[in-house]
Amino acid sequence: MAKFNIFRARPAGTSPVATAAEPSGRTYEGGDGYARDTKSELFLLAVSNMGGEDTFYESADRRDSRFAQLVHDAALADPEWTARLLKWLRGEANMRTASLVGAAEFVLARLVASSDAGVTNRAVVDSVLQRADEPGELLAYWTGRNGRRVPKPVKRGIADAVRRLYDERAVLKWDSDARGFRMADVLNLAHPSPAAPWQGALFQHVLDRRRSAEAAVPAELRVIAARRELMAWPLDERRALFSRPDAADVLRRAGMTWEAVAGWLQGPLTKEVWEALAPSMGFMAALRNLRNFDEAGMSDEVAATVAARLADPGQVARSRQFPFRFLSAYEAAPSLRWGHALDQALQASLSTLPALPGRSLVLIDTSASMTGTTVSARSKVTPAKAAAVFGVALGAKGEQVDVHGFASGVFRHDIPRGASVVREVDRFLKRIGEVGHGTDVVGSLKRTYNGHDRVFLISDMQTMSGGYGRGVDGVVPRHVPVYGFNLGGYQMGAYATGKGNRHEFGGLSDATFKAIPLLEAGRNADWPF
Repeated sequence: MAKFNIFRARPAGTSPVATAAEPSGRTYEGGDGYARDTKSELFLLAVSNMGGEDTFYESADRRDSRFAQLVHDAALADPEWTARLLKWLRGEANMRTASLVGAAEFVLARLVASSDAGVTNRAVVDSVLQRADEPGELLAYWTGRNGRRVPKPVKRGIADAVRRLYDERAVLKWDSDARGFRMADVLNLAHPSPAAPWQGALFQHVLDRRRSAEAAVPAELRVIAARRELMAWPLDERRALFSRPDAADVLRRAGMTWEAVAGWLQGPLTKEVWEALAPSMGFMAALRNLRNFDEAGMSDEVAATVAARLADPGQVARSRQFPFRFLSAYEAAPSLRWGHALDQALQASLSTLPALPGRSLVLIDTSASMTGTTVSARSKVTPAKAAAVFGVALGAKGEQVDVHGFASGVFRHDIPRGASVVREVDRFLKRIGEVGHGTDVVGSLKRTYNGHDRVFLISDMQTMSGGYGRGVDGVVPRHVPVYGFNLGGYQMGAYATGKGNRHEFGGLSDATFKAIPLLEAGRNADWPF
C-alpha cells in the first residue's frame, strides 16, 4: 500500500465573491440561482456595467437602477470598502462610467442618510476623476438625476480634480460647445483654487473664451497661443506644412490631436499627414487608426515605429486597454503588418492570466446571450468575443489545457503550440453556432470534464435547468477548483461560490485573475483593490 505517493487535497482557500450555499432563485434561463451578498453582486456588476446599456437579459434602466441601489447599500454598510472599489474601478479596471456613476450615488446615499462615517465624500469624487472631461461628465450625471443643486462635497471633490487635470492641452482637447457642461461651467460651480500662476491664467482664459472665442490669450499659455496662430493659417499653407521636416514639432507645440488636424485641413488626411501625426499620437488613438494608416498608404518604416509602440509591454500596461480592443484592431486593420504587434499587445494585456501546472479545462460560453448583444452601443464586441480572448489566451499559456466552446452542446478547440492568440481567437469565433444557442453549464461539464486539475468557466452564468441534481458539484469533485469568470454581472450565480474550491471573478480585463495563484496555493484571496 502506498504511504507517501497519494493524493492529499490542499486546504481550499476562500474568495471574496460569495453566494448563499443553497439556491434561492432562478437564473434567467431557469437554472438554480444562487444569491450573492451585496458586495459580491456589486463587484460583478460594476466590472461589467458600461452604464445606460441594454444587455441580453436586462434593460439599461433596470441594470442602472440595480447598480445604484447596490452602491447605496454598500456605501452605508461599508464606506471604506466602497470607496476603494470605486477608485480601483476607474484605475486598474478602467471602468469609467461605472466609477463616475458609482461616486455620485455613493455621495447621494450618504447625504440622504446623513452619514459621514469613514472616508470623505470629497475624496471619493476626486478619486474617480482621471481625465479632464470627467468633472463635466460627473456634473451632467448629478444634475440630470438630482437637479441643478450640487452639494459641497461634490463641488470640492471636483475642484480637487480640476487642479490636477486642467492644463492647456486638456482645454484644447475637451472644451467645446458640444458639451452640456463646458470647462467654464465646471469652474463656476466648483471654484477651484489654481495650483500655480499659469493655471490661474488658464482658468481665467477658460472663462473668457466661454464669453468670446476671440478672447486674448495670456502670455503664459504658449500652447493655446500656438494653436490660435495655426488656426489662422490659410488652407494652402496648412497643406504645405506636411512637406516640411518640422511638421510633427509644429503640431505638437500647438497641441494638435489627429481629430483637430482633420478639421483644420478640411479634407482627407493623406499619407504625409498621418506620418507627421503618428509620433505624437496617444496609444489608443494609434490603435484605433490602423485602418486609416493603411488606407492612406503609410510607409512601412513609420508603421514599424507605431507597431513597436503597440507591442511594448510598458505602454500596453499604461494604456489600460481592455484586451478585446487589440482583437478589434486586428479585425479592422487591412494590412498583415500589424498582426504580430497586436498579438504581442494582446498577450501583454493579459499578463496576470495564470499559466498553471497539470491539466486544465477551459469552457467558453458561445450561447445567444453572449452573442446577441455588444458590450456597448458603440462597440462591435460581444461578450462572447471577450470570453474567447480570455479562454484562448489561457489555452495558449498552458501545456495541458483543453479548450471547449459550449452552448446547448460543446465543441473542442485545439490550440497549436506557439500559435498566435489573436488568430486563434478569430478562428474560435468563426465556430460560434456549431453547438446551438442555449446555456447548459452542467451538461457541458459532464461532456468535457475528465479528471482535470481545475476548471475555468467563462460565461454570463445564466444556465438553463437540466435536472442535474447536485449541479456543478455533481460533475466536478469538490477537491478540484472551479474558477468562474463572469461577463454578465447578473443577479443570480450558477453555483455556490466563495469557498470549497468554488470561486468566481469578473470583468472585461484580466485584473481579477490575480487571485487564482493564491487560491491554487491554498491561501485566501481578497478583493483586487
